[in-house]
Amino acid sequence: MVLEGCRLALENGTIVYGESFGAKCVYPVSGEVVFNTSMTGYQEALTDPSYAGQILIMTAPEIGNYGVNEDDTESSMPQVAGFVVRELSRIVSNYRSDNTLENWLSTHGVPGISGVDTRALVRILRESGAQRGIVCTDQNRTDTELVNIAQQSPSMAGQDLASAASCEEEGCWTENLGEWASYNVENQITWKIVAIDCGAKSNIYRHLTSVGCEIISLPNTTSAEAILQHNPDGLFISNGPGDPAAVQSTVNLLKELAGTLPTFGICLGHQMLALALGATTWKLKFGHRGANQPVRDLETGKVEITSQNHGFCVDEGSLEDAGCIVTHRHLNDGTVAGFRHRDLPIMGVQFHPEASPGPHDSAYLFHRFVEMMQNNAVNG
Repeated sequence: MVLEGCRLALENGTIVYGESFGAKCVYPVSGEVVFNTSMTGYQEALTDPSYAGQILIMTAPEIGNYGVNEDDTESSMPQVAGFVVRELSRIVSNYRSDNTLENWLSTHGVPGISGVDTRALVRILRESGAQRGIVCTDQNRTDTELVNIAQQSPSMAGQDLASAASCEEEGCWTENLGEWASYNVENQITWKIVAIDCGAKSNIYRHLTSVGCEIISLPNTTSAEAILQHNPDGLFISNGPGDPAAVQSTVNLLKELAGTLPTFGICLGHQMLALALGATTWKLKFGHRGANQPVRDLETGKVEITSQNHGFCVDEGSLEDAGCIVTHRHLNDGTVAGFRHRDLPIMGVQFHPEASPGPHDSAYLFHRFVEMMQNNAVNG
């Protein structure tokens, strides 16, 4: 097999040379270059809609060794703009695998670059912050030209990517965690919830179904009236890509619905809930992405190892001014990792309690959402 050259160009002038795999990209593919510290779970990360518009670097040195399969996906296809790895495994060894990573990415039109020093790249991103970047296999383009294209590509700040990642029409979800459940699966559907889909991971819906929820997913452009017509017991706002402050229509929707239903938001949903209540958000230097992020539950004192994927954060001072209490804190940098409203049945977490990939330390939050609905039903 003849290996084709590929380059990754960053807006700060860095040029990385490697080998192309997956789809060829004669025309430059742009995205914000970010890194994920998970040792496994590359397929779940690649199919997470929160990675839309981003070129993902995996810090684990060998990727692709267990192939891909149809079961371990968080959406119907890869969502990343591009993929960067140190070494692409030449061998696939897993009884569940039904394809190679390279063939799968090629089929879905996602370019990859291998044979690069991902540790050096991550160091650049940690020191300089997340960078706009370009992946390209066209050897006729100069390095300077690629850097200029990266510099002219859109910044993640100000981009509404959630509306493009949202579902196009109303849907229902019935699949639960099955044999992968970390707790007893409810056999009876008890609670009807409307999920505002901003790019939801499938495993979130599996967890909600497993704690007894009937899920009606709606586009993030839906109206408050359309939501209330379903007469739901609760409201869920999903994860998703992009800048939460740019998804103004959804923030306005949440303002209108605040306090009418027990409400739970994850990641982007957490951020938009905070914005709807009057708080503000800001962009992290290089974000939190991985399956080993420590968080403290301030109300119990317990430390959880969590899965995270976000580049924006809720401002703590503005959150307290909005009548909210910080419930979880990220232990690496002290940023807000969760909140609840002082008076209204509203809560959100910045991390991913559904994991996939990652530990299940935080799965209790789905039960906490059910408790909110139970209390609301009792208190009328």
